[in-house]
Amino acid sequence: MLGPLEEKSFFFACEGEQLLGIITLPVEPSPIGVLIIVGGPQYRVGSHRQFVHLARHLARSGIVCMRFDYRGMGDGSGALRPFEAIDSDLDAAVKAFLVQCPRIQSVVLWGLCDGASAACFYAAGDPRVRGVVLVNPWVRTEVGQARTFLRHYYLQRLFSRDFWQHLFSGRIDLHAATRSLLRAIGLAFEGRREVMRAPVQRSDAHLPLPGRMARRLQRFDGGILVILSGNDYTAKEFCDVRLGSEAWTKALDRARTEVIEGADHTFSTQNWKALVAEITAAWVTRLHAPNDEQSALEQSHAPPSQSSEAR
Repeated sequence: MLGPLEEKSFFFACEGEQLLGIITLPVEPSPIGVLIIVGGPQYRVGSHRQFVHLARHLARSGIVCMRFDYRGMGDGSGALRPFEAIDSDLDAAVKAFLVQCPRIQSVVLWGLCDGASAACFYAAGDPRVRGVVLVNPWVRTEVGQARTFLRHYYLQRLFSRDFWQHLFSGRIDLHAATRSLLRAIGLAFEGRREVMRAPVQRSDAHLPLPGRMARRLQRFDGGILVILSGNDYTAKEFCDVRLGSEAWTKALDRARTEVIEGADHTFSTQNWKALVAEITAAWVTRLHAPNDEQSALEQSHAPPSQSSEAR
């Protein structure tokens, strides 16, 4: 049975700016805590109050959770920064989390969209981070987006009765649709030619976003959970990148992946939010448990039937 909780808010400093954090505490917190990294442009509550729901579910499961506004978001002062430039915010948040909850020995970073991407860049550099939860990670490139739309959008439309009815009724601008399709095809094939012509790149800085993320995540030796929406183009693009990348194969060789079928990008229904929270709580509990207890916990915290597991 899920237990009671309490919440407290506080300000903490980051390079001369003030950030707002909210900690959701169980009565008896475990020594591992979850730090939520919001995906932009959002603040600590999240779409459909998702992060509030997640934090409270985790706390009722015995896991202390902190959500916060980094600089330029919500009640965080200062200028807004891209997700690749919030390492200082994350470091300040982890420090504040441990000060506010001295019992915590390590943290799990939980990020949605570009919050997940930020976790990939940060995790390996902080020994306090024991695990990362990557939810619909943002790996967007122009070429990747074109390939994803070709595979998952245009192909499906060709077999859609509604598409052909709209086309023959004149409700679709055929010239605009054709231009869009040809542009996507051109980008996809140009991207393939660039990969074939490109020299071996030794510096992370010269890699496209997905490559930089994979390189950094390879250096992280903690636990990795990936949660994907079944009906989301950001998740589909990530799957396409992961499938064709040796770097991502290495980075995720020990990761657990859960797919919530039918879910949109921000898990907008109560059922989808509940599934994300349950999967997260079960995985964090297993991550903290001693090795000889993990097998029993995997049985007692089996993933909900409406999600599917993939490797």
